[in-house]
Amino acid sequence: MKQFVLILLFPLLSFSQTIQYTMPFEDAEHEGTWLQWPHDNTYGNGWKAENEPAFIEMVANLESGENVHIIVYDASEQLDVEQTLTNASISLTNVDFYIHQNDDYWVRDNGPIFVYDNNNDLAILDFAFNGWGNDAPYALCDQIPSLIATDLNIPVVDLSDMVFEGGAIEIDGNGSALMTRSSVTASDRNPNLTETQIEDYLTTYLGITNFIWLDGSFGGSQDITDQHIDGFAKFVDANTIVTMNNADLWYWYVSTADIATLNATTDANGVAYNIVNLPLTQNNVFTTSGSNTYSKGSYVNYYVANDAVLVPVYNDANDSIALGIIQGLYPTKTAVGIDCRDLFNYGGMVHCVTQQQPIALNTTSIKEQTNKPANFRITDVLGREVLPTKNIPLIYLFEDGTVTKQLIIE
Repeated sequence: MKQFVLILLFPLLSFSQTIQYTMPFEDAEHEGTWLQWPHDNTYGNGWKAENEPAFIEMVANLESGENVHIIVYDASEQLDVEQTLTNASISLTNVDFYIHQNDDYWVRDNGPIFVYDNNNDLAILDFAFNGWGNDAPYALCDQIPSLIATDLNIPVVDLSDMVFEGGAIEIDGNGSALMTRSSVTASDRNPNLTETQIEDYLTTYLGITNFIWLDGSFGGSQDITDQHIDGFAKFVDANTIVTMNNADLWYWYVSTADIATLNATTDANGVAYNIVNLPLTQNNVFTTSGSNTYSKGSYVNYYVANDAVLVPVYNDANDSIALGIIQGLYPTKTAVGIDCRDLFNYGGMVHCVTQQQPIALNTTSIKEQTNKPANFRITDVLGREVLPTKNIPLIYLFEDGTVTKQLIIE
C-alpha cells in the first residue's frame, strides 16, 4: 500500500507568536538515533575509510539502548555498511537503513528535527539547509528531512523560508535556547529575516520562549559553521550548563562579551544556571594518521542517548578527566569515549553527526503475547477469562506467577 505524508505549509509571518510545536530535550527518551553514513561520492576515495570508524563505535554503543537509523547513499553502500557492522560483531536487530543520496554526514545540521505538536503527535521540521552559508555542497542533504518524513509517514512542516541547522541551537527542555547570531541570523543564512522574525519561528515551531543570544564569530575556512553553539556550550538539564572555563572559551574564539553573557545567563524564570566546566584537550589534536589539526579539542560536543553518553575523545591526557566529569553529570547512563580525532579534523564531533528521534507519545500499541507457556490465561479487568481482544485492557497471567497488563490497539 502506498503511504502518503502530510506536508504542512506555513508562510512567513502568517502566525502569531504562539507555541504550536515543541522540541523535546535531548535527554528525553529516544525512539532512536539517526546517522548519515560517510561515503566517497562527494569528496573522493578515502573519505569513507577515514571517517567510518567513529560511526562504527557509535552504533556499537547505541544499538542496545535504542534503535539506530542509518541513512546510506545507495543500496551498495547499505550492503557494505551491514557487512562492516556484522564484522565488528554489532547486532543489526535494532539497526535499519534508509537509502537517500546525501552530500555529507553532518545529520545534526541537515537532518530531520523531530517535534511534538499540541496533541503530542510527532512531526518533522524541514528548515532550509544551505551548506552553512554556501560553504559546502548541500543540495542532496537539504532534501533529507522531507524524504525521512515520507519514509516514516510522519507529517512534515515546510519551513524552507528560514535557514537553520540543528547544531546552531541548544535547548534546556524548559523553554530556553542558546544560540550564536553568527550561525543563525547572519547574512549568509537569513538575510531577509529579522531577529524577531527568527525568534517567532523558533517559538512557534520549537517552543522556545527564552532566547539567550551570543554574538558568535565568523569562522571562515577554519569553522564553516560560524561558531555553532554545540561546540562549546550545552544544557545538562533545566538548571545546568556545561561549557569551558573563561580561558578555554577565549581559546575557542568566544569573545569576552559572549563569555560574560554565557556566565551570567538565566533560565525562563530568571534563575541563574549552574555552570560546569569541561577542559579542552591538553595538547593539539592529531588525526589517526598523525596529522596535526593545530587545535585543541572540545569535549562539550557530546550526545546523550538512552543508556549512554557518547563523548568525543582524542587520545589525550584529558580524555579521562572529561569522561569522569560527564559521567558524574549523568549517573544513570554510561559515559563512553568515541574517537573523534578524524571527525575533528573536518570540523565536528559526536553531537554534530547524531540526531535524536523522541518516542511517539501517542503510541499505546503493544505486540500480542507469543510463545505462551502452559497454563497461560488471559482475563479482563474483572477477572473473567477471555480470548485475545483488540482495544480492551487485558490481564496476562503466566505459569511462573508473573502478570502483565496489555492493551492491543487495532
